[in-house]
Amino acid sequence: MGRNTRKRRTPMATKAIAASAALALGGGGLIWANFYASAHEENSANQTKAAGAQIATIQCPDVGQQLTDVPDGARQGVDKELANLDKQISEAYSRLASTRQAQAGDSGFVNNAILGPLKSKRTAVIDRIGINIRRVGGQAPDNLAQMAECKGMAADANTNDGNAGGDQNQDGQNQDGQDQNQDGGQNQGGDNGQDQGQGGNGGQADNGPAADDFVNIEDVQPNSRNLPNGLAANGESGSTGSFTTNCGTNENENRNSDNVIVAPGVSNGAQHQHDYVGNQDNDAFTSDEEFLQADTSCQNQGDKSTYYWPVLRVQDGQDEVDANAPGGGQDGNVGTIQQVAQAELKFVGNKTSDVVAMPTALRIITGDAKAFTNGLKNANTSWSCTGFEDRQVTDKYPICPEGSSVVRTSNFQSCWDGQNIDSANHRDHVAFVQADGSCPQGFQAIPQLQAKLVYDIPAPQIENGQVQNAYALDGFPEQLHKPITDHNDFVNFFDENVMNEMVQCINNGEDCQ
Repeated sequence: MGRNTRKRRTPMATKAIAASAALALGGGGLIWANFYASAHEENSANQTKAAGAQIATIQCPDVGQQLTDVPDGARQGVDKELANLDKQISEAYSRLASTRQAQAGDSGFVNNAILGPLKSKRTAVIDRIGINIRRVGGQAPDNLAQMAECKGMAADANTNDGNAGGDQNQDGQNQDGQDQNQDGGQNQGGDNGQDQGQGGNGGQADNGPAADDFVNIEDVQPNSRNLPNGLAANGESGSTGSFTTNCGTNENENRNSDNVIVAPGVSNGAQHQHDYVGNQDNDAFTSDEEFLQADTSCQNQGDKSTYYWPVLRVQDGQDEVDANAPGGGQDGNVGTIQQVAQAELKFVGNKTSDVVAMPTALRIITGDAKAFTNGLKNANTSWSCTGFEDRQVTDKYPICPEGSSVVRTSNFQSCWDGQNIDSANHRDHVAFVQADGSCPQGFQAIPQLQAKLVYDIPAPQIENGQVQNAYALDGFPEQLHKPITDHNDFVNFFDENVMNEMVQCINNGEDCQ
């Protein structure tokens, strides 16, 4: 049932250009590493034990991914509390980024003034999550309380083992036995030696990306993508057809920083801007009924699905219209938003079987906006350049040669449990195909959405270990704008007749649109 009143957003249709951006956030790039390398004597006993010396960001257990069985009656309250956890991490990261001088002079500063208070705040929120679940007869995971503790993480932490930063717990970072309310740790005033320096990465300060986050696409080996997620489901056998929907490139700049899947009812729940194509009524407060009644940018008016992804920005020192707004500059996302030059949305079949229709309002998230700190379990990134699309990179932004454009590709999960349009952690109701192209036991094949986004972006310049005119994803600030955090979202609102047409085309081996 629709609401009589709800918050609405206006499209970001104009840009306010200013001489410089006022940034609230910084943290953890090459300049920071160099700062700390010179802050201690090389052979000093305290060199590696200074609490802030090697910490670029904050890594916290992802509570939402552990909530696999949340009763429907508790979902709304739990989702809002999960958004509170994200906000707390962002605030703690902001604190981390603005107190570097204090960290250099006090080996206990990060522990006492940032990680300790964060644990106390997270404990209270996690307790409320458990109360929400138990209030309606559910059972919260036994280890929920153990997920309150966070730790520092290095900028170059290894994300290849599925547990990014898992071994980054530096000496002095463990919270065990710490008094979480130590006097003096909460002082937000100017006596902590705050350093708001904005140099280094073309307007993003040290929040990323860094030079090491880029690679020349010509140096990438063909067929070298190293993530198991996001395999193309279609092939030369099974259901070999396709269905393409043309929904434009968000020419009307329909953007906001909500996420109706992960944080329904929460303004700025994503903490970064999304481009939207398809359904034109997408924000955190849109009900399924309102989606079905809304306009669509798709040529086929029977497709009122919503397709959305984080924007790309070039860090050119210019202010966007959201430079001082949530989701923009207030959350560490700065620079000029790039218009998608081409958006191809294609649904394909399965290598081993026919596909069945997707249910109305089916929600699918592919990739992980927190993959830098969460690890690679749910990561699904494919970066490339036109003319080099056999060369896919996962944890680097490609530098494309002249005449070539940046390409982002997302192959969605294409196996459905046959019952649910969503799950508590927004993952368990769908799955990727297995290595042989079949679906896991208990799942059935649905059309696989393959989203290809092309951008005409000037190539970044890297000199003396510094990157200028960099481009980067919007993201949660503590993720340092790493390319591994790319993700894409879809909610199915195809008309039933059009969905059936899609299934028929794919199963008959036809190519339709």
